[in-house]
Formats: sequence, structure tokens, C-alpha cells
Amino acid sequence: MAKLYFYYSSMNAGKSTTLLQSSFNYQERGMETMLFTAAIDDRYAPGMITSRIGLEAEATMFDAQTDIGAAVDAEHRRRPLDCILVDEAQFLTREQTMNLRVDAHGKAIRQGAQTEIGGNDRYVALCRRHYVERTR
Repeated sequence: MAKLYFYYSSMNAGKSTTLLQSSFNYQERGMETMLFTAAIDDRYAPGMITSRIGLEAEATMFDAQTDIGAAVDAEHRRRPLDCILVDEAQFLTREQTMNLRVDAHGKAIRQGAQTEIGGNDRYVALCRRHYVERTR
């Protein structure tokens, strides 16, 4: 089953760099990715995901009216997609986010395990002894 991950962190934490690296890693293995970025993000060139360290890639722009599901379906008919990556996902509407949570048959996924990624503000460094004591 496909997985949906949200990476979040403060500004300048490298989220776009991580997204571009993930896309590269998929492509390096012969897999196809589709990238999205918010149309409102005009810091660099429109329709480009750009990291502060100079990495960049073309992306499909979205705004509140974009039918993400239809865009993914259209691209998937053109080429089989293995991964959808969304930069600036905070600009997705609730409906767009739910459209990304579908199974291979287009049915909405309403339950399942969730993995929190990021959360640097909650990370606490512990030595092995204290980690083991805390997890008991």
C-alpha cells in the first residue's frame, strides 16, 4: 500500500532539499515522481521547487482551485507514477489533502498507521541508560 508522509519543520530546515533528494533517489532507481508546489510561493521561479543550496526541479503548480486528484490521474495515464511529492503543502486545502490519501483504486483511505516525521522541537537527546529507563 502507498504511504503518505508529511515532513514539517521550521523555515530553513531543509525540507525542500529533502524533497528534491527523495525525488532524485526515486528517479535513480528508475521510478517516476510527480512534484507539486504552491503557486503562491513566488520566492524563486514559478513552477520550480528550489532549495537554498541551489537544487531545483520543475513542479506542477497548485492553488486552492486545483483538482490534485485529477492532475495526478492525468499524469499517471501519461506515465506510471511511483511517488507524489508536495512542497509547501501547508497551502493545500483540506479537500486537496484528502485527495492525496487514496488507494490504488481511487478510494479514500480514512484509517491506518500514521508516522510523525520531523518534530525537531520535541526531540530530546538521551544517553542509552536514560533512553531505556524512559521506554520501560
